[in-house]
Amino acid sequence: QLQLVASGGGLVQTGGSLRLSCAGSRFSLDDYSIGWFRQAPGKEHEGVSCITSSGGSTTYADSVKGRFTISRDNAKNTVYLQMNSLKPEDTAIYYCGAVRTTDRMCQLIPIDSWGQGTQVTVSP
Repeated sequence: QLQLVASGGGLVQTGGSLRLSCAGSRFSLDDYSIGWFRQAPGKEHEGVSCITSSGGSTTYADSVKGRFTISRDNAKNTVYLQMNSLKPEDTAIYYCGAVRTTDRMCQLIPIDSWGQGTQVTVSP
């Protein structure tokens, strides 16, 4: 089981920004495509964004396109999710995890369990 820890969540007002970090523990993240997922109260898990191991390809859910940016720094063994123009509907626990890669593109399909998530709350 890969051990990934998400951090950087918090409480912000509508229109605000947060940057989430996903750090690998005891393994190298640069072997994997990494994705961000979220779960709001009473809702199913939703894939948010993913990035391939090289960082050359990214995927976004329609609900966050143009507002969120995923990136990675393999030297720091960390993947980031920059979230701008936040909306109340972005409120959720955010998780990161390894995802499937097909034809050099990542897919929002987890291939391992997620680690500890981080709470993001956007107030109206």
